[in-house]
Amino acid sequence: MTVLASDPPPAGVRSIDTRERPHSIETRTSWVVASVSLVLLGMSFGGPWITAVGLKEIANDISGGARQVPSLAVSLALFGSGAGGILMGRLANSYGVRWTVIAGSLMIALGLAISSLGAPWQLYVGHGLFMGLIGNAGLNAPLFVYVSRWFDRRRGSALALISSGGYLAGFVWPTIFERSIAFVGWRWTMIGFAILQLVVIVPLAIAFLRPPPELPQESAAHANGGARPKVLGWPPNLTFGLLTLASFLCCVTMSMPQQHLVAFCSDLGISPTVGAAMLSLLLGMGFFSRQAWGWLSDRLGGLLTAMLSSLMQCAAMSGFLFTQDPVGLFTVATAFGIGFSALIPAYVLTIRDLYPMSEAHWRVPTLLLFSGSGMAAGGWLAGYLYDIYGYYTPAFATGVAFNVANIAILFMLLMRQRMTMTVVTAR
Repeated sequence: MTVLASDPPPAGVRSIDTRERPHSIETRTSWVVASVSLVLLGMSFGGPWITAVGLKEIANDISGGARQVPSLAVSLALFGSGAGGILMGRLANSYGVRWTVIAGSLMIALGLAISSLGAPWQLYVGHGLFMGLIGNAGLNAPLFVYVSRWFDRRRGSALALISSGGYLAGFVWPTIFERSIAFVGWRWTMIGFAILQLVVIVPLAIAFLRPPPELPQESAAHANGGARPKVLGWPPNLTFGLLTLASFLCCVTMSMPQQHLVAFCSDLGISPTVGAAMLSLLLGMGFFSRQAWGWLSDRLGGLLTAMLSSLMQCAAMSGFLFTQDPVGLFTVATAFGIGFSALIPAYVLTIRDLYPMSEAHWRVPTLLLFSGSGMAAGGWLAGYLYDIYGYYTPAFATGVAFNVANIAILFMLLMRQRMTMTVVTAR
């Protein structure tokens, strides 16, 4: 078979082109935009951490100590962010990401104010509707697609950087929120943060979120929005469905320590201050190691990177079942932070590798919907199982089981990718 130089590589195969590359769209401005987007997400994802850090206090104030109530509020915020991202992705594609980011920031502030009123339904509405569905949804998925359009060579590194926004929030805010809750209470902490994120996000969005550069012309099928006949040898939406299912499963596991680590430490007699520091370490390792994973994904591809990351997350999650002393928990939290950090950007990179840019505005938000749903389900499920059994071991064991299922799907997709590459090489 004769392969023309202009032919696109088969789906699932990263091209190796020895011809002179066209001029790259990447500039210093690309990295400025990516860095500003990181800051925006680091602010917008701060709100739910107030509820995660103050989980026991909020539960005692509004639900008689039932932890599934504040856990569900955080879960609704994560689910809403994913669900709303599909609509916000289309709006950002039509009207520009600047406007969805500004509107999202306003809604986050309103959601925090409503949540601070204290009734369970107000916590649910403030988190799920305002902070999630029409708040973070205006930033998260639109910024993933937006930043990916500024890069063509180091896209994996850029996606790893901005996807660290949630973990930058988790690294910076928990210890601050723990002190603030101790001094002024969780209600005033929410109101203060609502004002702060508005003051930071809105000016940055106005100043830096300009239209992205034009990408080089895609192949005819891509330019017309037509899907490739096969992706990894399967119908495109079947492969996409398996990717979204894998993202859901791994995020169920991912969210459990993140939402419940402070409460778990408290149950073991470890002070909330140490628990918050442990959570910051976990998320800080997620932030810093994600940059290394991004570098690796530019060389290995998204699927293999996701597989390696998922294996490490599963091993670390198992460690929470057997470790209860502070030193051991700090060690496991460090490993867990390194392990999970590659997963979301690796999935997004896989979609950008396998599918045309013309489909990114709905495929990326849909994947983030499933990953956000997994985060939501995992956080709530851990709280629910705790309320049934009175301790976290059943919840963490369930998280390991979900992670094993995720590994099985990723392994199957990776084998399909290898088979596709073998067939292309044989031709």
